[in-house]
Amino acid sequence: MSQQENDHTKKELPNEDLKKSETVSGENSKTTEDSNDSRKDKSPEEVFPGAAEDSNIIQSKAEDASEEPSAEKTEEPKENEDSSEKTLAAESDASETKKKEESTKSEENEETLEKAMVDESKASEKSSETKEIEKNFAEAQKSDETKDATVEDEEDREPLEKKNVESEFEDSVAEDSEDESTSERHGIEKKDYHSMSKEDLVAEMQLLVKKEKIQAIKEHIEEIKVEFNAKFDEELEEKKEEFLADGGNIIDFHYSTPIKKEFNSVYFDYKEKRNNYYQQLKQDLNKNLNIRLQIIEELKGLIDVEENINTTYKHFKELQDRWRTAGSIPRDKYNTVWNTYHHHVENFYDFLHLNRDFRDMDFKHNLEQKLKIIDRAEELTQEQDTSRAFRELQMLHKMWKEELGPVGKEFRDDIWERFSDATKKIHDLRQAYYDDLEKEFEKNLEVKQEIISKIRELAEAKFTTHNQWQQKIKELEALRDMFFKAGKVPRDKNEATWSEFKQNVRQFNRNKNAYYKGLKKEQYDNLEKKRELIQIAEDNKDSEDFKATTALMKKIQDDWKKVGHVPRKDSDKVWKQFKAACNHYFDRLHKSNNAENAEETKAFDQKKEILDGLKSFDFTGEKKKDLPKIKAAIEEWKNIGKVPYNKRFIEGKFNKLLDQLFSKLDVDRTKAEMMKYENKIQALNNADDDKKLRNEHYFLSKKVEETIADIRQLENNLQFFSNAADDNPLVMEVHKNIADQKEQLKVWKEKLEKIKSIY
Repeated sequence: MSQQENDHTKKELPNEDLKKSETVSGENSKTTEDSNDSRKDKSPEEVFPGAAEDSNIIQSKAEDASEEPSAEKTEEPKENEDSSEKTLAAESDASETKKKEESTKSEENEETLEKAMVDESKASEKSSETKEIEKNFAEAQKSDETKDATVEDEEDREPLEKKNVESEFEDSVAEDSEDESTSERHGIEKKDYHSMSKEDLVAEMQLLVKKEKIQAIKEHIEEIKVEFNAKFDEELEEKKEEFLADGGNIIDFHYSTPIKKEFNSVYFDYKEKRNNYYQQLKQDLNKNLNIRLQIIEELKGLIDVEENINTTYKHFKELQDRWRTAGSIPRDKYNTVWNTYHHHVENFYDFLHLNRDFRDMDFKHNLEQKLKIIDRAEELTQEQDTSRAFRELQMLHKMWKEELGPVGKEFRDDIWERFSDATKKIHDLRQAYYDDLEKEFEKNLEVKQEIISKIRELAEAKFTTHNQWQQKIKELEALRDMFFKAGKVPRDKNEATWSEFKQNVRQFNRNKNAYYKGLKKEQYDNLEKKRELIQIAEDNKDSEDFKATTALMKKIQDDWKKVGHVPRKDSDKVWKQFKAACNHYFDRLHKSNNAENAEETKAFDQKKEILDGLKSFDFTGEKKKDLPKIKAAIEEWKNIGKVPYNKRFIEGKFNKLLDQLFSKLDVDRTKAEMMKYENKIQALNNADDDKKLRNEHYFLSKKVEETIADIRQLENNLQFFSNAADDNPLVMEVHKNIADQKEQLKVWKEKLEKIKSIY
């Protein structure tokens, strides 16, 4: 079996069978291939599994170098490599040829080297298991966050050149561990952005941009942006529907808010800082590339030097330390530089292993360091914070595969087994953590689906009054808040859940807008009615006809109350106009009434004085002298005018006193009644009340008819006494009643004629 076939077989085997496969591979390689060739034929990805996931870039321990955006694919060296890359490749081939020539010169040394490198090859093949484990880590690191598509307005758009710059720099560097996000490595907490308000999202973004490293917050910023735009887009759609429902043209629609402008400003600051960071990073990458190329040149010079081996080994270690701290380089240079460096490192080990003491010393050093790594990995299996444990494990894997070389053959299987077991335990703990998260997300999904169901009920219900709608709007707002606070849902359900939520909220808003659109039409109709009433009030507020105008004003006030609501923006204005016109009229009316009241009070005092004078009337005993005095008092009474409404009882007292006076003077009843009636007619006329005159006319007409009917009835009754004598008491009573009724009829008729003369 060839080495290539053997490698392929190992990739297909499960982890538990990998050990057996590696043993066979080691034996085959010992007899069929040179151990050095087995390592040189392997790509960096095979020798150090995870190198492909590291996007083929050498990373330093420097903090900035481990903070760059991750990439998901390995870039192969391009055919049009620059001259420096071609030179490095040529040197690599030349060194390989030289190595083969040296191996043929010394049979014994080659055999020793072969045994050592077979073991090293076996260890390298063992790393395929690392690749398999780290692949699982990569799969466990997928983002759970929602990637809702949002439509950004022009205020969100960044200049094209800035986006291109950022894209260029992101493509030029890679992460320490591609199966782990930047935010996780930095331990920057991701809050529940979905439940935050727009104001809280902007405040959180401001804090991140101000406090955290700009290259470490991309995921946070983008998730905040998604949530903010989703909420603003929902609000934008609602305002757009309201605008169109009010009869607006979509071309004229524009909507923005202070918080939206603040968001755009903070996001622009973030993009600008990030762009500046990557511009500086580009310069640093090229500088680091030159440093690494210089290290390779020095490394090549260690072979076959005429100096003490201890000095050479010390120099080699110094170069390794410098290499580890040299920092990141451009991604497109990674493969060539990495291969060349490790080629010369292997050459040095070949050179070094010719000296068994130094080989053993190197094996011992590597073993000590790897045991420390294993101990720390096993401690991490007890770490409660699985994300923190995973981050540190990635660093341990990086140290294992990039900073340390092989160990003695007798230890290799055992230490790798321990390291793999610890790695698997941490992975299992991490997977269990994400499984628990997924269960929590499922519970959140149930809560959100229940909320959506309640919103759907509101969207399908019919409401017919303003109060009902206001109550349901509050209910919807409460449900929306509950939805945003319910937490995350499974990623594959997020888009459908969000879409269903928005659809039902929008349907509710459409129904609400349709109702208020109809309500607004009714309100504008009511506005026209109230403006007509205002016009009537304005036209009559200065009228001098208080009697007719007062009735009109009271009527339009009643009509105003019956008219429904008007648009809120006009309500206060029209009410003030109507109220001002009415107040103007009634102020005039009250002023007029106050003047009349003063005159009426004076009239009452005068009439009271006349009444008191008649009460003490001194009769002379001569009718011709006394009657003219009484008539003069009556005439004076009539000329005084009306008294206050609550003082009109004085009229009754006056008439009663006249009856007494006329009785003493033996005045004809009809004349007496007419003299008193003259006073009443005068009072009715002074009251300037047509209704009272009309009622008096009706009353007298009715009395005339009733009296005539009574007389006829009495005359008919006499027929029952046709044979009775005239001195019969009953007959005499009937005759007397007929005479009284005829006398009264005469009075009624005279009164009726009198009232007709003035009405």
